[in-house]
Amino acid sequence: MKRLLGILIVVILVLVTLHEGIAGPGNRTGTGGAAQLLIPVGARDLAMGGSTISTTRGIESLFWNPAGVARSDNSANLIFSHMSYIADIGVEYGAVSGKFGELGTFALSVKSLSVGEIPVTTTENPDGTGQNFSPQFFTAGLTYSRMLSDRISVGLTTNLITERISDVSASGIAFNVGVIYDNLADFTGLSLGVVVKNIGPQMKFDGPALYQVGDVSGQNRPPQYLKVETAPFELPASIEIGLGYRSVMSENADLLFSGSFQSNNFSEDEYRLGAEAAINKMFFIRGGASFAPDTPDDSEYIYCFSVGGGIAYNLGDADIAVDYAFRDTEFFSGNHVIAVRLGF
Repeated sequence: MKRLLGILIVVILVLVTLHEGIAGPGNRTGTGGAAQLLIPVGARDLAMGGSTISTTRGIESLFWNPAGVARSDNSANLIFSHMSYIADIGVEYGAVSGKFGELGTFALSVKSLSVGEIPVTTTENPDGTGQNFSPQFFTAGLTYSRMLSDRISVGLTTNLITERISDVSASGIAFNVGVIYDNLADFTGLSLGVVVKNIGPQMKFDGPALYQVGDVSGQNRPPQYLKVETAPFELPASIEIGLGYRSVMSENADLLFSGSFQSNNFSEDEYRLGAEAAINKMFFIRGGASFAPDTPDDSEYIYCFSVGGGIAYNLGDADIAVDYAFRDTEFFSGNHVIAVRLGF
């Protein structure tokens, strides 16, 4: 029954993926909000181009596919990462997970963007008023993941989203749900993964900065405050499907290949490829690439290739791993990511 349930989930999500892929984003491109949900975290999977929907494992899979969280060799895990994002934006991330027997695995995660201070400008003072403000973007997630069988795992993440710009803010909630099926069709090493991301209600900005003074000229009445109503916006939902294959070359060497397709509600569809070479399960070399061939001629997909590596070491009672990734970008400096993982 567990196996049939997992297969049913995969079939349903694949059908939805194919439908969304055919529909395409159309003229909705660029009209979604909460773009912070799209910023990746961690280094291992990013170095493989984000193609690891079916092969991601452990605590780093929180962003890519929550179904992989239960696939950890450790009872408890920690991860910390820092990304140097585009336009000098810093992305700080931390997460912790723990197994609770047959109940499953639970995880908590926090992601914060460091934008820095921005001068306040107005129509009367286009060069600045002398004041500054610092936008705040924060995401906190709670994840549940469980192995349904030795092949099938599922996961669900609930993300709380908050955004603040000066004296206006917006908050919302988003859900990610995924499934991973290993040894697909009894083919050893072949994996299938499907994940639906950022499904949730619309968000809307509100706050005291939306109140403006209204003065009716020539009328004998005091000025009044008028509130500017902001338009609600949708979350950047997406559906991804991926395949992966792990080949054991020898007792000391493994090769991992992965690929994925992502259908986006508010941007063009993306294709991703990645590979990893592991030596003694201690040294890792990774590479990947992503493409969006349907991007219009008057715009450009800013991401292309990514590379990285890592070192893992067993300290007896704990496992430690340090990973690095670089993702090339057009028009901006490339993204540098360093992550530290601990397992107990």
